[in-house]
Order: sequence, then C-alpha cells, then structure tokens
Amino acid sequence: MIPPSRMNPERVLRGTKALVTAGPTWVALDRVRVITSVFSGETGLRIARYFASLGCQVTLFMGPGRARFLNNDWNQMVIQRFFYFEELENMLRTTLGETLYDLIIHSSAVADYRLPAPCEGKIQSGYPDLRIELVPTAKLIDMIRAQAKSSFLVSFKLEVKKNAPELIRAGWTSLQQHKTDLVVANDLEQMSGEEHVAFIIDPSHQILRVENKTQLCTRLAEKIACRLALASSVHSQGRL
Repeated sequence: MIPPSRMNPERVLRGTKALVTAGPTWVALDRVRVITSVFSGETGLRIARYFASLGCQVTLFMGPGRARFLNNDWNQMVIQRFFYFEELENMLRTTLGETLYDLIIHSSAVADYRLPAPCEGKIQSGYPDLRIELVPTAKLIDMIRAQAKSSFLVSFKLEVKKNAPELIRAGWTSLQQHKTDLVVANDLEQMSGEEHVAFIIDPSHQILRVENKTQLCTRLAEKIACRLALASSVHSQGRL
C-alpha cells in the first residue's frame, strides 16, 4: 500500500462522486422548541470544501449550524439544507436510492434521541416540574451502510473527556459495529476553533492522529485516496 504521505489524492479522487453530511439535527419538542447539539457544522463544511477542491463532485447535506458558507461554495458543490432529523433521514434515503456515491462522509452531529410524538402545539410555561420522555432515533449510519453497500463510508465517533487509548477503543468499536471503511474518533474537549485532535482509524487498525481541521481534511483525503487506489488495483488484478 502506498503510504498516505506519498499519495496524490487529487489524482485518485478527481471525478469521484462524494456525499458529505454536516451540522446538527433538530428534533421537535413542540411547534416552537427543539432539541439540538452545540455543533456548528464547520468541520463537515471544511471537509466538503476540501474534497471539492480536489475535483470531487460533492453533494453537501448541511444542518442548522453556525458554519458560514463562502460564495464559491455554492459553485463548487451541490448544497442542500435540512433542519430536522427526519428531514436528513428522508434526504439520505431518497438520494441513496437514486444515486450511487463512490464516497460518503457522514460527519453530521445526528440526534440520538427524540420524543415519541412531539406536542402539536406549544408546551405551556409555568410547570413546576416538566418531564419529557425520549426514545432512541434510528441509526442513520446503519441505514447508509445498508443502502450504499459499495460506497466507501467514513463515520465520526464523538466522545467527551476521553484519553487517547479510550478514544481509539471507542472509534474501533464504532467502526466494527457499523461496518464503515474509516472512522474519525474525536473528543469535544480537543475541538476548539482550528484545533481538532482526532484519530483516523481503518479496519486494519492503522491509526493516524491529526491536530487540527486542516490536517483532518488533508490526511483524511490521503487515507481515502490510498484505500480507493488499493481497491482499484486489486479489482483490476482480479480481472486479468
């Protein structure tokens, strides 16, 4: 295998059809309130922008985060906005049924819980004690894997206050559980501004550590290009 540091990702990835999900999802409490997360979608946007710069045909599904688009983003990729978990779920189900993507990077901070049924009006204020029952949402990464069996799939695993060995174990477990081709394991405590410490883990348990968003984009592209080039080479040899 060519080491990622020697791989020219543009040569491999140019023309590749890529889908990137980014940003948080909302789940409704009532008609005016939602549960969401603190994430802005900046990391996913940066990844989508970088892969577009390499010549990928990028479609970006962006949630209601604070990340700011550049004017050129709208020319370089197809951008579709969503707000609610159900919207992202439906968008994925529809696009995966219609389009074969070579690469899917699922970085969206998807809600893990929802109400069994949100209030159709507005929950009134003034309750001395308001308790809300939540149930798990569907695992979108599993739906993606089931519908896009041949796509190279990258998932993200977020933890809080985990040391490096714990974070790597969590990422490795997630990769095996969801049958993804790479997982990016990161910790909230090491994500601030440009800083973004993360571990990129593959099924052979090779691990790359990155320190910031720029490195995350470049090393992720190198790793993906290396894996795709190897898969293409093996496929070609099998046809000889």
